[in-house]
Amino acid sequence: MADYSPVVTLPRLRQVVLVAADLDTVADQVESHLDVSAPFRDEGVGHFGLRNAVYTVGDCFLEIVSPVRDDTAAGRYRERRGGDCGYMAMFELADEAATRERLASLGVRIVWDTTHDDIVDLHLHPRDVPPAIVALDITAPVGSWRWGGPAWMAAIPAHEAGGLVAMEVAAVDPAETAARWAAVLGTESGPDHRISLAGGEQQVSFVPATDRTQEGIVGATMSRPGTPGTAVVGGVRINRISIEGEA
Repeated sequence: MADYSPVVTLPRLRQVVLVAADLDTVADQVESHLDVSAPFRDEGVGHFGLRNAVYTVGDCFLEIVSPVRDDTAAGRYRERRGGDCGYMAMFELADEAATRERLASLGVRIVWDTTHDDIVDLHLHPRDVPPAIVALDITAPVGSWRWGGPAWMAAIPAHEAGGLVAMEVAAVDPAETAARWAAVLGTESGPDHRISLAGGEQQVSFVPATDRTQEGIVGATMSRPGTPGTAVVGGVRINRISIEGEA
């Protein structure tokens, strides 16, 4: 397995999280569609009443969480959406102090705030940054990612090429929502309700939702070696595209 670590431009989308009632079934679907296996199981999510599976896709990640008790935040979110769905978007940013100052100036509340030697993890109040759970992470070194498993803690291991290319978020007011997310990330949204990240390598698009129950993460595009295709997995349309030069 080669090391395809590029020069990283921040901010960038690093991880997309799905919430599902049946973790094992959705994990099987992910593995079949993306040709991935051996997910990281993070016992720490038990704190939130969840179990999970985290799949590495290039230097990005796709996570599935599933409630193991009643009255979890993820479970309530799933119920509001009417079933399995996209749940969380996790972004890698460069500057903790600037990020905290920006959130304070925007009136965004932090509902989960944890610091390790290699990462700062901030989960934002969904009423302040709707319609999904948004997490902002500051890494040390840049490119490491503790949530991907032990090999990624304070390190960037050798990995396959590929990663997250795009994400689609449905919102009743795409323009307002795009502007809010852009402000939180310290960037700008375009006239097409799109945010460009990672030096133009990633796009987050905001599309119309018919009502509030339909708002949230509805699509993600990932580049992987192998055959391209599209499948609905855990309520989210996952587009698999071939890496340039690959079949």
